Amino acid sequence: MFKNHPKGLLGAALSNMGERFGFYTMMAILVLFLQAKFGLSGTHAGLIYSIFYFSIYILAFVGGIIADKTRNYKGTIMVGLIVMAIGYVMLAIPSPTPVSNKVLFLVISCIGLFTIAFGNGLFKGNLQALVGQMYDNEQYGKMRDSGFSLFYMFINVGALFAPLMAVGMRNGWLARSGYEYNSVLPELCHAHIDGTITAKASGELSTLANEVSSVPVTDITAFAHDYLNVFTTGFHYAFGISLFAMFISLVIYLSNRRKFPVPSVKKAKSDVDATTVQMDAREIKQRLYALFAVFGVVIFFWFSFHQNGLTLTFFARDYTDLSGLVINLGFVTIKGAEIFQSINPLLIVLLTPIIMGLFGWLRARGKEPSTPKKIAIGMGIAALAYVVMAIGSYDLPLKSELDAMGGLSDAERVTPFLLIGTYFILTVAELFISPLGISFVSKVAPPHLQGVMQGGWLGATAIGNQLLFIGAILYESVPIWLTWTVFIIACTLSMLIMLSMLRWLERVAK
Repeated sequence: MFKNHPKGLLGAALSNMGERFGFYTMMAILVLFLQAKFGLSGTHAGLIYSIFYFSIYILAFVGGIIADKTRNYKGTIMVGLIVMAIGYVMLAIPSPTPVSNKVLFLVISCIGLFTIAFGNGLFKGNLQALVGQMYDNEQYGKMRDSGFSLFYMFINVGALFAPLMAVGMRNGWLARSGYEYNSVLPELCHAHIDGTITAKASGELSTLANEVSSVPVTDITAFAHDYLNVFTTGFHYAFGISLFAMFISLVIYLSNRRKFPVPSVKKAKSDVDATTVQMDAREIKQRLYALFAVFGVVIFFWFSFHQNGLTLTFFARDYTDLSGLVINLGFVTIKGAEIFQSINPLLIVLLTPIIMGLFGWLRARGKEPSTPKKIAIGMGIAALAYVVMAIGSYDLPLKSELDAMGGLSDAERVTPFLLIGTYFILTVAELFISPLGISFVSKVAPPHLQGVMQGGWLGATAIGNQLLFIGAILYESVPIWLTWTVFIIACTLSMLIMLSMLRWLERVAK
């Protein structure tokens, strides 16, 4: 599989597993943690979520500037790993729930999130730049796209287990305290404590409390406080697992450090393609214009795609039948809306060899699409995923109606195969866009701006993530099918704009 690829590729990918583990832990539980911990609405939790993911990617631009300025990519990457670990420590320390001072504890949590984001900014884009520098060698240049696909596949091995371990920790902690998991209870408990619960929802809370508790519940208020405290403590410990994953990544990175290129040491001119040594100002401008154009287009894709950790997670919790989606390991039962976040990395690992095989088959026949064309195709595939969601949720009630009812019964919820199918299509789209977009940037970016331009790609992702909260607002205020329609339009427009620029981008990338 790694034949004809640089020796450092596998080490770089495995070094990234800890970051991916934490990333998918956050994607699986962050908005649910914020709502359970602080009683936030979906809109407010979504706003914090979108700012966090905006920060992760926009700070990669800062990390790229630091690395390009110092030419110390390896050192910047290592510092990033350590800073991320410090952020997870801040989130892993449990505090009582409901919190005594909501503003204070929310600020502490946000500082922890910013610390993780800053460390990620130092780490993520610069590691991608190192991988790109491996393929600047003529020996490996033609394998650049497949190399980044392999890189993307292996970093997601860590992501595969993150949501399952987070859910397992949360549910295991509930079981240890004599409770079972129920997706709607945290919201009902907060409504009861705040005095905003409806009569119908209050009756639902009483029924569910006795269903999930190992002993009869006689005091609903005491139950609500205790259930929320146990529920969120399990989430705190889930963040602690991410800390352990960061330590493993640091060990792998230090063990493979010698295999990575050293950009600060200039190679002899005869050893490097002349275009990477001398590049006139006009060509540099053309390359930068092409990159900025692609950055502008992919904003709308990421705005749609990263709803998987926000509105799609809300949908899994509120509208999806989770009764049959249970993994029983004996010592712990893994069940919950968060489990869907394991589907995407699992499919990345399974589908990457197939997608690579397809591209290889086309390459052998001289019919492989260019990288920009692959990205455009991926955007069209993403639009199709939300078409499936819009059709599947057409007759579902509004979120406000759902809250007044106290939730839906299992019989009234949609099949989990709706989300599974959507994640399948979105993953195929991701494999056409994310690793190949990184490959495109590494190929087109001027050599002295590799780190900054990788940061630019992630910066475009950041802007898309900053817009995520719009999805949360739509989710709580308009019919569900209309929310998904907005993402259909965004992805379709992205595809059409990309296709309109195709010849220019292909010419610049030659």
